[in-house]
Amino acid sequence: MGGWLETYRGMVYRWEVDHNDHLTVAYYFARLGDAVLGLLDALDLGLGYTRRRGRAFATADCYVRYVRELRVGDVMHITSGVVAVERDALVLGHKVFNTETGEVCTTVEQRVRHVDARRGAARAFTPAQRRAAEGRRVQWDAPPREHRPRPRGLEGFRDSSRDTVRPDELDVLGRVALMHYVHRFSAANTQATAVFGMTPGYMRTERRGFSTFEFQLEFFGALRPGDPVCVRSALVHVGNSSMRLFHVMTNERTGERAATLEQLGVHLDMDARRPTPLPDAIREKAKAILVG
Repeated sequence: MGGWLETYRGMVYRWEVDHNDHLTVAYYFARLGDAVLGLLDALDLGLGYTRRRGRAFATADCYVRYVRELRVGDVMHITSGVVAVERDALVLGHKVFNTETGEVCTTVEQRVRHVDARRGAARAFTPAQRRAAEGRRVQWDAPPREHRPRPRGLEGFRDSSRDTVRPDELDVLGRVALMHYVHRFSAANTQATAVFGMTPGYMRTERRGFSTFEFQLEFFGALRPGDPVCVRSALVHVGNSSMRLFHVMTNERTGERAATLEQLGVHLDMDARRPTPLPDAIREKAKAILVG
């Protein structure tokens, strides 16, 4: 085992905090972008490699567990390593720490495909690349993902986000950065929960929020500047305080599915910083629109 590599160190800025008073999930993915580039560069598979060889890495999926909050002013760092080496993909592991307390706040299991930078076709690793990746192997001890039933189609889904991809959303590789996919999913979640009564007005008045604790995020096709994008969302489970939503992002020009997100969260008491039961009226409205 090659050991963990520190791939990010910084802090939570005030403009990165959402209405739940903690780091917005999209900004976790901004940090993840830095962490991935740092790890790939250590393997000589980073931006320089892309420029020399015309090869790149594209995220296929992410499994994220948000364990503890990071709030404004908190100092943080990320360590990363290789969990598995496949024929033409790497499974990467990232741990986000509160630097002050030493606690793990978030774990991310990320699968990245090794592809032709222009055409997106898969490219197998050379023996030397495999050896370099194996040299960064780490023992991954995060919880395994749970595979749950998902809706097969879009019946019962509601439009929850609609906009156009902007040129300033591109990362250093010229692709739409992961954080911008997640910003759209966050907006979609706010629209979707408002349908059954968890409106911004309700949450401000009652000092309540929605706190995400798990993401299962998958990517199917690259978005480009100018692409019209729509997210459609459905509530697929409601519990005492927890909810599970499923979001589907589509390129409206081509009709192709760009990404999906299975999102689990809780009804949050903003003062106690703990989950709190949904009011009966909201839970009944939620049950009435369940899909799948």
